[in-house]
Amino acid sequence: MTSKLSAVLPDLSPWRSSADFRLLWVQGLVTYFGSFMAMIALPLQIKDLTGSPLAVGAMGAVELVPLVVFGLYGGALADAVDRRRLILGTEAALGLLAVVLLVNAMLPEPMLWPLYVVAAGVSALAGLQRPALDSLMARIVPHDQLTAAAALNALRWQLGAIAGPALAGVVVAYAGHATAYGITIAGFGVSVLLCLRLAPAPPAHDAEKPSLRGIAEGATYAWSRPVLLGTYAIDLAAMFFAFPNTIFPFLADDLDAEWSLGLMYAAGSVGSVLLSLTSGWTSRVRRHGLFVVFGAAGWGLAISAAGWFGNVWLVLLCLAFAGAGDMLSGLGRSTIWNQTIPEELRGRLAGIEVLSYSVGPQLGQVRAGAMAGWTGTRPAIWAGGLACVVSVGVLAAVLPKLVTYDCETDEDAVRRRAQKEAAGV
Repeated sequence: MTSKLSAVLPDLSPWRSSADFRLLWVQGLVTYFGSFMAMIALPLQIKDLTGSPLAVGAMGAVELVPLVVFGLYGGALADAVDRRRLILGTEAALGLLAVVLLVNAMLPEPMLWPLYVVAAGVSALAGLQRPALDSLMARIVPHDQLTAAAALNALRWQLGAIAGPALAGVVVAYAGHATAYGITIAGFGVSVLLCLRLAPAPPAHDAEKPSLRGIAEGATYAWSRPVLLGTYAIDLAAMFFAFPNTIFPFLADDLDAEWSLGLMYAAGSVGSVLLSLTSGWTSRVRRHGLFVVFGAAGWGLAISAAGWFGNVWLVLLCLAFAGAGDMLSGLGRSTIWNQTIPEELRGRLAGIEVLSYSVGPQLGQVRAGAMAGWTGTRPAIWAGGLACVVSVGVLAAVLPKLVTYDCETDEDAVRRRAQKEAAGV
C-alpha cells in the first residue's frame, strides 16, 4: 500500500534535498496568498467604480507593456546580479505598491487612475522578479528532481490561489477592499523576512552586464530551439483565447449567482491541486511535450464548456477541469525549460518564459473584456475556448519536435544533465 501511495503522491525529494527550495516554497505560498487577495480585490474595485467589463479588461492592456519591457530586462539582470538581492528588492517594492492601494481604498471617494498605475507597477516588478526566481530553481534543485520541484511549486501556487480568491470574495464583500489590501501588505512583509534567509546566488564570474545584445543572444537561442518555441507558442495561444478570469464578475451576474465569484476564481486552482496531489507518476514520464499539448487542449475544452453551461455548479466543475489541464501543461513546460537551458542563459530565457506565460493572460483579459462587451459574457468564454483547442492543434502539427520530445534522448537535455552531474548538483 505504501509503495502504491508513493507512486501517486507528490515526490518530496526537492523539499528534502534543498534548504533554499524549502525557503522559497514557504515564501511563495505566503506571497501568493497575499497577492491573490489583491488580484481579486483590484478588478472588483474597478467594477464597482465603473460597472464596465471593458474597463476591467483594460487592466491587461495597462500591464502588458511593462511586463514585456521589464520581463526581458529582468531576464538579462538575473544573469548579471545576485538573484537573491533582486528577489528581495522587488518583493519589498511590491509591498509598497500594496500600501498605495490601501491608502486609495481608504479615501472617502477612491480614485480610479491609481488602480491602473499600481497594476502597471506590479506588472513591471513581476517582470523583473520572475526570471530570477525561475532561473534560481534549476540551480538549487538536482537535475533528476526538476519535475518533482515543478509539481511542488505548482501545488504551492494553487494553495494560495484557492485560499486567496475564496477568502478575498468574502473579505471584500464584508470588510471592504482596504482590508484585502491590508492582508496583502502583511503577506509581503513576511515574504521579505523569509527572503533574507536565502543563500546568496551570485552570477557567473564572466557574466556580462545587462544589454540589448545579451537579450538578443537569449532570443536567438530560443528561436533556434523548436521545442522551446512550441512551449511558448502553445501557452500564449491557450491564454490569449481562453483566459476569461477578468470577466468572472459578469459571468456570476449572468448566472444569478453573485455568491459564486470567489469560487469561480478558486475552482481552477482546485483542479490543479488535485492533479498536484496525485503527481507522483509525473516524475517517471519522459515525453513532457505531450503534457504541454494535451494539457493546453484540455484547458480550452473545459473553458468552452464553462461558457456554454448555464448551471453554476457545472461551470465550477468545468473550471476545475480547466485548472487540471493548465497544471499538466505547466508541468511539461517547466520541466523542459529546466532540463534543457544552459545555466549561463537561464536568466534571459526565464525572461522570455515570463513573457510566454504572462503576456497571454494579459492579452486574454483584453480579448475577453472586449468580446464580452460585444457578444455577451458567455459567448466570449465558450468561443475563446474553442479557438484555444484549434490553435493548439495547429501549433502541435507545425512544431512536431515538441510532441516527440524525450528527456532521455533530447541532446540539450542530455548535455544539461551532464553539466549538472559534473558540478555535483
